[in-house]
Amino acid sequence: MPMSFRSLPGAARPFTLAALSLAIAGALVLPQGAHASAFQLKEDSAKSMGRAYAGSMTAGGDASVVANNPAAMTELDGTYLQADVTAINFSAKYSGTAHDALGRPISGGNGGDAGTTLPIPSLFIASKVSDRVHLGLGFSVPFGFQTEYDNNWMGRYHSIKSRFESLDSTLSASFDVNDKFSLGASVIAQKTSAELTSAINFNGVALGLIQQGAAAGLIPPQAVPTYLQQIGAVVPPGSDGLARIKGDDWGYGWQLGAFWKLTPNDKLAFNYRSKISHTLQGTGNFTVPANVTALLSSPQIAPLLAGAGGVPFTHTTGTAGFTTPASAGFSYWHQAEKFGLGIDLDWTKWDVFKELRVRYGNPAQPDSVETFNWRNTWYASIGGDYYVNDKLTLRAGISVDTTPTYSATRDARVPDSTRKFAAVGLGYKASDNFEINASYAHIFVNHAHVNSVSPTGDVLTGDFDDYGNLLSLSAQYKF
Repeated sequence: MPMSFRSLPGAARPFTLAALSLAIAGALVLPQGAHASAFQLKEDSAKSMGRAYAGSMTAGGDASVVANNPAAMTELDGTYLQADVTAINFSAKYSGTAHDALGRPISGGNGGDAGTTLPIPSLFIASKVSDRVHLGLGFSVPFGFQTEYDNNWMGRYHSIKSRFESLDSTLSASFDVNDKFSLGASVIAQKTSAELTSAINFNGVALGLIQQGAAAGLIPPQAVPTYLQQIGAVVPPGSDGLARIKGDDWGYGWQLGAFWKLTPNDKLAFNYRSKISHTLQGTGNFTVPANVTALLSSPQIAPLLAGAGGVPFTHTTGTAGFTTPASAGFSYWHQAEKFGLGIDLDWTKWDVFKELRVRYGNPAQPDSVETFNWRNTWYASIGGDYYVNDKLTLRAGISVDTTPTYSATRDARVPDSTRKFAAVGLGYKASDNFEINASYAHIFVNHAHVNSVSPTGDVLTGDFDDYGNLLSLSAQYKF
């Protein structure tokens, strides 16, 4: 017969709220990595991308150093205006299985291609204002990603859509200490925004209620199968809702850079960028199926919810602390008559992601906590330029970019793994004042294995086959 919550022992009713909270905790959590390693983006210079970002701070003639190393503005003699745009096409296809807390297969396909094509713009202005001083202003996107699966795929309780983006405004200055050494500093204003959706497994919520009641001794073990059968009649598998959270925040940081002219043909640079802390503030919205709406408003459940101070799965505010990581990098460039060769080595402090705690305005929804324990990462590249003539330059480079994630912390929102990067590019100097650059890169990604569990006990086990293609264009005018 259909289950009535009146048939539960009175002391078991608090578990109703606990189980409902379980689904909310999963539905309103930020991505398990906001994921270059994870969600870091280097795509702010077509010229640098052509050599896999080798010599990104030392090759010279690139105004993107306003955001990447302010001390390197010493190489820009005059006033520069540079605009870049990079189209990132990233593919992520899942193959594997999914089952619920009882081991039953979850319906749905593999989600399609969760990747997308996104434009990443940047704009830089740099000017030499005196013999020793340079000023610069930059607008760039240092962090961002987006994945989106089919609404009814088997991993819908883990993720449907994830979008994360940080937009930077950078004001930089440099000072030439002498002819061979320069220092630079920047202040950074960063706006970070996130949008996340996932399905809510209300059948899983109901199963959680029974399991918690049995674990507490409030439901006799011999009665559990009957309760499971009855709960399936009230909230059968496929009783799905939808949760969506959106939030944003401004944060502020800084960076310091140094630039050495070791010899007339060799240059070395170092840059450190601070972490930027945010408190994302936004809203959560829910779509709830009719049978669950009826259950929540029933005479048996409604009084319990009223006693808890609110009704779950309703519009609510939410806040979450979130930090974009600190990073440090070295860049070397050797200049010869017909070619230039560069090497870059960058480090990102991803271990700042220990956990993520989301707090909700609705008192019926307790905090949710996600554990990350990410690892710090390295990016290493080598590449160079070949000067065909005074107007045409050819470029190429390769790199490796390690991932902060591993099987225990990886999920469907950002199925990241270690990446290899191969790039080619060209530059054309149309006049003494105007230059255009174009680059193409392909990203090879190791198979990303996932074995993640949703808050309602749904298990997603399989592998992601990822790859990326990037096309970047820039125009630079020197006044």
